[in-house]
Amino acid sequence: MKIDLLAIAPHPDDVELTCGGTMVKMALAGYRTGILDLTRGEMGSRGTPETRLKEAGRAGKILGAKVRLNLELPDAHLCVCDEYKIAIAEVIREMEPHTVILPYWEGRHPDHYTAARLGDEACFVAGLKNYPLKGDAFRPFKILYAASYADVQPTFCVDITKQYDRRRRAILAYTSQFNPSKKDRQSKVVLPLDQLEARMSDRARHYGRMIHVKYAEGFVVKETLRIDDIVDMPVRSM
Repeated sequence: MKIDLLAIAPHPDDVELTCGGTMVKMALAGYRTGILDLTRGEMGSRGTPETRLKEAGRAGKILGAKVRLNLELPDAHLCVCDEYKIAIAEVIREMEPHTVILPYWEGRHPDHYTAARLGDEACFVAGLKNYPLKGDAFRPFKILYAASYADVQPTFCVDITKQYDRRRRAILAYTSQFNPSKKDRQSKVVLPLDQLEARMSDRARHYGRMIHVKYAEGFVVKETLRIDDIVDMPVRSM
């Protein structure tokens, strides 16, 4: 299936937490959206891979995604290698997304920053005609990096005020992670999951204040953005 926007993330629920509102907004705007999860999250302390796949399917429908795939690469063992790059690049060639969202390239979890590099390099090699890949050469037009997990100044923010409740429903569709059983809560390791949904809401409010709305999601790009009309710009300076 050809799509307009593809979000790539290492684990089920990462897309919902970092750019879920934007995915909903773009789907409602008529764009074909898709999600590519790299792993099943099988190293997570809660739930099972099978449970998380079912939750991801429900959450993807809430986000309005036309397609959601899982490459089933090894959780907590992601590395930058040809095998993994090729797996991602072949999906990119098949779906031909105009825009790709990746995790920010720095972060607490090794899978997150590794997924950023894997995704970036996969987007590049997908456009190399003679690279040993299935499908025709294709390269996305734009790569965005979701800023929500990182302490970084976003290049721009997307107003998700109207999409916030739907984003939250998609996040909470991961019952095993955010409303776990008593057994799953028993762990000697402190899990950020217990505060993660609330923290992501706080982050959405923080980004919202940056652009004078209630909720927003932040993104980083590596290139300079082009502005053609400096009179009709949406955010006040003072």
